[in-house]
Amino acid sequence: MIPDGIRADFPILSEVCYLDSAATSLSPEPVLAAMAEFEHVYRANVGRGVHRLAQVASQKFWDAHQKMRRFLGAGEGELVFTRNTTEAINLVALGLPWRKGDRVVTTLLEHHSNLLPWMRLRDRAGIDLAMVAPSAEGILDPGDFEEAITPGTRLVAITHASNVLGNLVPVREIAAICHEQGALLLVDGAQSVPHLPVDVRDLSCDFLCFSGHKMLGPTGTGVLWMRRPEIEPLMLGGGAVEAVTAAGYTLAAGPARYEGGTPNIAGAIGLARAVEYLEALGMGEVRRHEQALTRRMLDGLAGIGGVTVHGPGAGEGRIGVVSFTVAGMHPHDVAKILDEEADIMVRSGHHCCMPLMTRLGLPDGTVRASLHCYSSAEDVDRLIAAVGEIAGGR
Repeated sequence: MIPDGIRADFPILSEVCYLDSAATSLSPEPVLAAMAEFEHVYRANVGRGVHRLAQVASQKFWDAHQKMRRFLGAGEGELVFTRNTTEAINLVALGLPWRKGDRVVTTLLEHHSNLLPWMRLRDRAGIDLAMVAPSAEGILDPGDFEEAITPGTRLVAITHASNVLGNLVPVREIAAICHEQGALLLVDGAQSVPHLPVDVRDLSCDFLCFSGHKMLGPTGTGVLWMRRPEIEPLMLGGGAVEAVTAAGYTLAAGPARYEGGTPNIAGAIGLARAVEYLEALGMGEVRRHEQALTRRMLDGLAGIGGVTVHGPGAGEGRIGVVSFTVAGMHPHDVAKILDEEADIMVRSGHHCCMPLMTRLGLPDGTVRASLHCYSSAEDVDRLIAAVGEIAGGR
């Protein structure tokens, strides 16, 4: 287990029991300090000056890219900073050249951010969109992908871990099927990269998208990694070009061509510091810590009458995202009581997964408790006790 001592780096934990990390994580003091140092000591634009502040800022911004590459085992390909997972996915959806009839395969397990871009392409570009359905526990069968991924499939877009049910998706098996059929594979790593060791070489994907704000970093930060940077940039402007004449322009090499305009410099520096923080803890340790707490939470909630836990049981095939419902109560009401009477922060509703909720027969959604490296056994026990009181008094 990760020592409780790190909780001092997250002062808000002295006020509340925070179990909403799947929506956004907390940022530790070292991350905030790194961002403040940029503002106080060397605030300047990047790549646009020779004075000392611009030089330091540019180097720090470049270093942030390299630290993220190391974190992902991304020695090859291109790594681009974005605002979030949503922007990263849309960069791919809008940057690839599409032809009418191109096939995209995705699943009903996806966050809306990995559904809506493909739906828009279906409606506007005439692509063929197929959606693989999960089981009631959220499990996706690779055999269903063997049927869905046809020779005409251009791209497969899947989540690595469900933000509702917490189950991990068999990405490697699906990647093998994609490669057999010549299809590209995009992985939404928003719920996996912050919680377990992820190496793009092991995933064997072509695109990996995730957010910084779920991995102890600041909001407004995200990453798109591409095995081959063949997509067209979404936005052009300052910093994205090598040369411009009245007759045309030459795009810059490297990530700059995809990062036109002044980037979120402080955010990138903060995200790099968050990566260092996680590396110091060890992603294997983070994974084991959250698995132990997840098991504790699942066991505790399962023992409460009137409470139904949705998703797979404890084990290697899931992350620390636990969805549940209380009989006779709307999830929003449960979440509000947990906040007002127990200072416990959880998420409630559809979690941007309406098609999945329809599939599961949960029109009002669920209550979702989610963990991170700073979560403790006391947090879990506090939730179990509070839900027990709510369910007992319904």
